[in-house]
Amino acid sequence: MPKRELDAVDRKILELLQADGRMSLAELAEKVGLSPSPCLRRVRMLEDGVISRYVAVLDQRAVGLPVSVFVSIKLEKQRQESLDRFAKAIERWPEVLECYLMTGSRDYWMRVVVPDLDAYERFVKQKLTRVEGIASIESSFALEQVKYTNVLPVA
Repeated sequence: MPKRELDAVDRKILELLQADGRMSLAELAEKVGLSPSPCLRRVRMLEDGVISRYVAVLDQRAVGLPVSVFVSIKLEKQRQESLDRFAKAIERWPEVLECYLMTGSRDYWMRVVVPDLDAYERFVKQKLTRVEGIASIESSFALEQVKYTNVLPVA
């Protein structure tokens, strides 16, 4: 999609769809003040570069994954081949929900979810420590989730 500015209607559509991705087109159109056809055209344009996908957001505890671990990784060398090797390895691991290449003293920050401490130990021993080029791993366990959102402040 060519880069275009989002107007107020686009932003309202995005705000509403982030709150309820299953909202009917008729309801969405009514809430943004458009008829269904122009609203659908706008949604389709937004799906080409702004809306990346529609998902169901699950309760982490309800599906048996109550433990969140924040892991920071330091590589031995920050060369492109080391970065690529690490990125390729973690892509295959479903326990890793987020991973960021960072500035500062650590190279990567990840959020890992597991059912319990034993599962995290297995993750570290069987996966993480087997990636060549990792100099150190630091883990912090979340005690309580104070805030979580996947809604971007677009309005």
